[in-house]
Amino acid sequence: MPLDGPLGVPNHLNRPLALTWSDEADCAAMARRLAALPAVRGACIELHGGLGAGKTTWVRHLLRALGVTGRIKSPSYAIVEPHVLPADAAGNVPAGEAWHFDFYRFGDPQEWEDAGFRELFAAPGLKLVEWPERIAGLTGPADLALTIEASIDGSRAVRVAAGTARGASLLAALSPAAGPT
Repeated sequence: MPLDGPLGVPNHLNRPLALTWSDEADCAAMARRLAALPAVRGACIELHGGLGAGKTTWVRHLLRALGVTGRIKSPSYAIVEPHVLPADAAGNVPAGEAWHFDFYRFGDPQEWEDAGFRELFAAPGLKLVEWPERIAGLTGPADLALTIEASIDGSRAVRVAAGTARGASLLAALSPAAGPT
């Protein structure tokens, strides 16, 4: 068995993580756990799932856990909503930026260039991308991909997979074996 997988980390640290969110409190808890990891502030996270799966709800919980105040609205019509991430209270993590994208209504690749999305994705900061399949081939690999499936009982089946070394380190820190953060 090779010591390093394709992302430059041991294979056992790069297995997708399967979770069940019984309710919104579980969703919020996972968002808080990820927000506690400084590397998330520079990550690109794809969110996959059907309408009503909980993608925007999870993004709101993550942004709140990162210290965003005020209204956090869905970018369904605007396509992107920017947010300022404040520095942490201890001063260990500097302020930064986050962009929440919703490409559900995206249909014209020329719009990608015209809107300056290439520059936003190249800039430092957190990128949260709903409906990433609509921009396939226009960005590099996401650090993490969350796939959320709603169940009839209201719970959510969630799969978290890494696409980069940064994602693999975030995934490893989220795994149950990593313990609380």
